[in-house]
Amino acid sequence: MEDDAPVIYGLEFQARALTAQTAETDAIRFLVGTQSLKFDNQIHIIDFDDENNMINKSVLLHDAGEIWHISGSPAEKAVLTTCYSKTSESRVLTCAAVWRMPPEWESGSHESPDDSSNNPQTLELLCHLDNTTHGSVACVLWEPMGDGKRVISLAENHVLLWDLQESSTKATISSSATLEGKGQLKFTAGKWSPHHNSTQLATANDTAIRGWDLRSMSQIYCIESAHGQLVRDLDFNPNKQYYLASCGDDCKVKFWDVRHINEPVKCLEEHSHWVWSVRYNHSHDQLLLTGSSDSRVILSNMVSISSEPFGHLVDDDELSDNEESQQEDKGKEPLQDSIIATYEEHEDSVYAVEWSAADPWLFASLSYDGRLVINRVPRALKYRILL
Repeated sequence: MEDDAPVIYGLEFQARALTAQTAETDAIRFLVGTQSLKFDNQIHIIDFDDENNMINKSVLLHDAGEIWHISGSPAEKAVLTTCYSKTSESRVLTCAAVWRMPPEWESGSHESPDDSSNNPQTLELLCHLDNTTHGSVACVLWEPMGDGKRVISLAENHVLLWDLQESSTKATISSSATLEGKGQLKFTAGKWSPHHNSTQLATANDTAIRGWDLRSMSQIYCIESAHGQLVRDLDFNPNKQYYLASCGDDCKVKFWDVRHINEPVKCLEEHSHWVWSVRYNHSHDQLLLTGSSDSRVILSNMVSISSEPFGHLVDDDELSDNEESQQEDKGKEPLQDSIIATYEEHEDSVYAVEWSAADPWLFASLSYDGRLVINRVPRALKYRILL
C-alpha cells in the first residue's frame, strides 16, 4: 500500500467539530463531535494505527446536544471541552462544559473496549463553563502548553478567562473583557497565543481581528477589515511570535505580522468558497493546512514567511542585525512558496483540519457529511524539509 494514501472513516452522522488529543503525544488520536438532531450526539475517538494504516474507533455518548466545537486539554488526556446547543425556553443557546472520558479510553492503546459503538459509555460532566448571562459560546481555548487549569471562552461579545479548580470540577471567571462599539460584535473564532508567556489572545468578529493582553484584558491591536467578509478561523505561527494566519468567507487565507497591521504579509487565494479552518504545523511552520466549503483541503508550503526562509532557521533579529549571516544569505533568494497538494477526498464542506499531536507529518480533515480523512505530508517533501 502506498505510504501517502489517505485513510477514510465515515461517522454516519453530520459533524463539524474535530480536535487532536493534544496531551497524547505517543499515539495518533483525534476526537470528533457529532451534530445530530434525531439521535443522541456522540464523541468518536479515532485512533490511527500507523503501521497497519487503519483506524480504530471508540464511541462516547454526549447527550447534552449537538457539538459545535471540541478541544482537548493540553495536560490531561482524558479531559476535553465541548460547545453544544441546547434549547431553553424555546431559545437555542450554545453552552460549554468540561468533560472527562472513562479511564479505559484515556490513552491510545489499540485495545479499546469492544462493543463501544453498540453500547457506548457516557462522558462524565466535570463542570459548566457558561454563565447564560453572557449568551452563546463560540469556542473554548485551553492555555497553550499550560497545566490544564486555565481556559478562555468567547461568548457573544465577551472574553471570559476561567480558572479550573478541584480537578476541573469547578470553574470560576478570573477576568473578562467586553467588545464594545457599533456593528456585529459577536466573536466567531479565537486563538490563545503560545508566545509571550501565554499572555496574548487573538479574536475574530465580523471582518475584524483583534489582539488582547490577558493581564490587563485590554486590546493591543485591531485589524479592522482583515477580510472582505466574515473571519472564520485564526492560528498563530508556533515559531514566529508576531505571525498570525486568518481565513474567511472571502475565500482567502491571509498572513499577518501583528506589528504592522496595515496590510497582510501574504495572501492565498486558492479556495473557491468560504475557508473554515487554518492550521500551522506544530513543528515545521512552513506547512499550512486549510479546509473550505469548496470540499477541498489544501496543504501549502509558506516557506518565504516561515522561520526557515532559506531552508535553515533565521531569527527575527538576525535579519536586521547580523551582517555575517546576511552576507551568507544575500546570494540566496528565499525559497519559493507553493501549493504542495490539494486533497479531494471530501464531497461536502470541510469544516475542520487538524495536525496530529503525535506525528508532525500526519493530519485529519472533517467534512459535514461525517467523513473524516487522514492524510500524510508527501514523503518527498518530508525528506526535503528534514535533510
